Amino acid sequence: MAKTIKEYITKTMYNKFKEEFNKDPHNRIMMDAITNVSVNDVAMNRDSLINMDFTFSNEIKTAKITAQKKSGRCWIFAGTNTLRIYLMRKLNLREFELSQSYPFFFDKLEKSNYFLENIIDTIDEDIKSRIVMWLLGAPVNDGGQWDMFINLVEKYGIVPKSVYPETYNSSNSAMLNRLLTLKLREYASILREMRKKHNSIASIRSKKDDMLKDIYKFLAINFGIPPERFDFEYRDKDSKFHRYRDITPQEFYQKFIGLDLRNYVSLINAPMEDKVYNQTYTVKYLGNVKGGKDVLYLNLPIDTLKKLAAKQLRDNEPVWFGCDVGKFSDRKKGIMDANLFDYHLIFGTDFMWDKGKRLDYGESKLTHAMVFTGVNLLDGKPLRWKVENSWGEDVGEKGYFVMSDKWFSEFLYQVVINKKHIPQKIVKLLGKKPVVLPPWDPMGSLAL
Repeated sequence: MAKTIKEYITKTMYNKFKEEFNKDPHNRIMMDAITNVSVNDVAMNRDSLINMDFTFSNEIKTAKITAQKKSGRCWIFAGTNTLRIYLMRKLNLREFELSQSYPFFFDKLEKSNYFLENIIDTIDEDIKSRIVMWLLGAPVNDGGQWDMFINLVEKYGIVPKSVYPETYNSSNSAMLNRLLTLKLREYASILREMRKKHNSIASIRSKKDDMLKDIYKFLAINFGIPPERFDFEYRDKDSKFHRYRDITPQEFYQKFIGLDLRNYVSLINAPMEDKVYNQTYTVKYLGNVKGGKDVLYLNLPIDTLKKLAAKQLRDNEPVWFGCDVGKFSDRKKGIMDANLFDYHLIFGTDFMWDKGKRLDYGESKLTHAMVFTGVNLLDGKPLRWKVENSWGEDVGEKGYFVMSDKWFSEFLYQVVINKKHIPQKIVKLLGKKPVVLPPWDPMGSLAL
């Protein structure tokens, strides 16, 4: 008679599990340890701690570490931390910080418009359709992408932090997001109800404009009114005083930074079932500024990303990048290493998985943006990378992290590289028509 396979856990099965566990004294030792302390404390690999030295063959001079505090503005901080390096060189400064609240204000305003326009775009879809439910799931949030940062700088410019400083709610954005989400969902219902009553799209869009006026009021109360003109005064490293009067944020950017941000492109490594190398991709409904630059990725092998990132660093230019920061990393020590935790020695099973499968099955995604400001090279090959984070000076090495090259391979998904560092045969690939990915693709997750 054939053996019946049960779909549920039987008492016999459970007793066998327990018997097998008790046979191995290693399991008892691990249980006694892990039930009293953190798994990571027991699993931490001493060799990794020794090997992840904060010494690099190539380093870029940077300024004081910044702190995004209780907000999800890592992409903005990574962007402003990148730009200030060029400003400090041009103005001969030891320290400087650009305002992160300034682009944050306009990102919230633009995202509100972007969301409402997406609601209008899907206004004839069923309320329970996956796309509408996805839009309503997160009408506005703190996250973003490099191309979204470009949109804000191109449209609104940039200002010193002294001109538009932090407020409580820019540094602690949870309640701001909660209230703004509440209003945007309410506005979405109003616009959809108007459509049910056969209002024209023009009249619906006119109603949307009235809604944005209230959104501006809400943001101004939380952040303060952004400056349209301001005076800029500073002393350089030689103690020489400088003053520039009555300049706009756009003039400030062009005069003191002046990078053509369109020359910087996003290269990704996403070895997934639905993606191929040497192909461009975009993500539907991922953006902030209507009429601005669409998010564009070029998918390439990981070794190509490493080569180009190292090349840009050797040219004394920082590298904005996106990764899954929570995997095999220690916040306090500032170490990101795929060998950091020996989980397999504790549990008898491997916890490192194929990179593409992790993305396909929801185990990993883009969660954080930071800046490479150094690399340790041996015979031209990277051993470890210096990372400027935006979590303040109380973590890592005074705010800096060190990343192993293996961690780069496993958990880094995006680097932003100036086209001047990219071979022409790769630059030409950027002209390919992008494949449009669904909004829930992991390559869009950094904006959430």
